[in-house]
Amino acid sequence: MFSRIGRLVRGFFSLFITGLEEANPEALMAAARDDFRAKMVQYNQALARMAGVAERLKGQVRMKAARATDLERRVLANHSAGNMELAGSLARELQELKADLTTDTEELKETEEAYQANLRQAKLVQREFEDKVRKLEKQLSQVQIKEAQAEAAGALGNAAFKVGDLGDTMKVVEDVLQKRYEVSAGKARVAKDLVDMDTVVEKENERKALEQNALAEFLATQGIQATPSAAQSTPGQKEMGPQ
Repeated sequence: MFSRIGRLVRGFFSLFITGLEEANPEALMAAARDDFRAKMVQYNQALARMAGVAERLKGQVRMKAARATDLERRVLANHSAGNMELAGSLARELQELKADLTTDTEELKETEEAYQANLRQAKLVQREFEDKVRKLEKQLSQVQIKEAQAEAAGALGNAAFKVGDLGDTMKVVEDVLQKRYEVSAGKARVAKDLVDMDTVVEKENERKALEQNALAEFLATQGIQATPSAAQSTPGQKEMGPQ
């Protein structure tokens, strides 16, 4: 019974976690990046240790090679001088040194090959991870676009909105504007009709006649003979004063 309850609890937790994962793919990608970076740090540390071993072996090979060259010179020198016992001892040391040098050289070669192979693998894994991240980001963007489209379509479907509603509103606006135009046009027509054009013309003629009389009086004070056009009204103008 307890095992069944345990499976049930694990199932609930699994469903809960699955729901969180489906709702937050960005968080999953961020966690994957962090996990990859942590693993790459460990891998790079191992590569650094391997590179350190290779550098130490290179130093040992250089030192032993120099030591072997010096021993060869001393063996020959002592052999030429007749110091056979010392020459033999140095030759024995040289023999052992060359054996160590051979071993170190082989180990250096293997270490270098292993280092280069792991370095290439690390670069390949890095590129593959970056490619996969770019692919997932593109896929996530496409999913988000489709979700946004579906959400917009659902919102439009649920909204109480029809194309005819917009047409009715525009019709109301058109009617309002037409009424305002008719009212304004009517007021303008009334104002125009109220103007007495005969009175306007009469007042204009009266003004012109007064102007001509004033001109004639001014010319008389100056001793200038007024011309007929200045002394009398122009044709079509109404005469002022008693008939």
